[in-house]
Amino acid sequence: MSAERLLTRREAVLRLGAASLFGLGLWPGCHTPRATSGGGRAFRFLAVNDLHHASAACDEWFAALVRQMRGHEGIEFVLLLGDLADTGEEADLAAIRDHFRTLRLPFYSVIGNHDYLTATDRRAYEQIFPRQLNYEFEHRGWQFVGIDSTEGTSWEKTRVQPATLRWLDDRLPKLSRHRPLVLFTHFPLGADVRMRPLNADEVLERFLDFNLRGVFGGHFHGYTARRFQNAEVLTNRCCSFLRANHDGTTEKGYWLVTAADGTLAREFIAFKGLGNATASVGVSAPFGNATGSNGALTDVLSFPLRGPG
Repeated sequence: MSAERLLTRREAVLRLGAASLFGLGLWPGCHTPRATSGGGRAFRFLAVNDLHHASAACDEWFAALVRQMRGHEGIEFVLLLGDLADTGEEADLAAIRDHFRTLRLPFYSVIGNHDYLTATDRRAYEQIFPRQLNYEFEHRGWQFVGIDSTEGTSWEKTRVQPATLRWLDDRLPKLSRHRPLVLFTHFPLGADVRMRPLNADEVLERFLDFNLRGVFGGHFHGYTARRFQNAEVLTNRCCSFLRANHDGTTEKGYWLVTAADGTLAREFIAFKGLGNATASVGVSAPFGNATGSNGALTDVLSFPLRGPG
């Protein structure tokens, strides 16, 4: 090959300015029509973020949450979007694992900054949720990619670490560029969302050539929705007994997501709280029909080491 080697699409995109990206439909917020592969038959799953288990006082809350989730028909798995524990204690991580085991469904987790015991110690998470840092799985023709977007216990002005970016560069070429794909992680990746990693665009740009259909995140305890090509990039209200939402809302809950014909539709399910055994249906909207908003950061308690997320 000559010294003037061919650029990859990602390298070419990096050399373009914002105006050029927008004109090409590659800038986050632009909708770019793309032929889709529909995957297999329709299915449903749940996605829940920021549980923050901190003590046995939380157990009644999570037992009720799982009872409510069990009331949905046709759910095939659950995504746990990080901050499963509040301070990375093994007992709290194990408690969340044990509560979700009672669903008798597969559940897939990603690590949050609160799932570290110290800035460098995540051994408890890796023991309780083995092989669930950077990984992918397939379900009915869909591809799901879960990644570690943390920088230890840091909660703002963070960067997705080189190990995750290297994993993406190694693994993504092995995935189909045509079959629908869902990305899930802890930190928000949507443009202008508070506490978004400084290099979030470096993650999203790696999916430019893929049939990305949805991005689920947390950390910011509130509803936000942004567009990246054909995917909606979401955060949601938390589902914690201990922590409050950052957007000023009081509802706790999770997403119920339907995958059908290569597209996603999501529905916010409000958690009714202690003593409830049935599902509660909240506001419903298809992907791409909502606009995001950020509220003032609030919380029940102040945790300066980990921050509000």
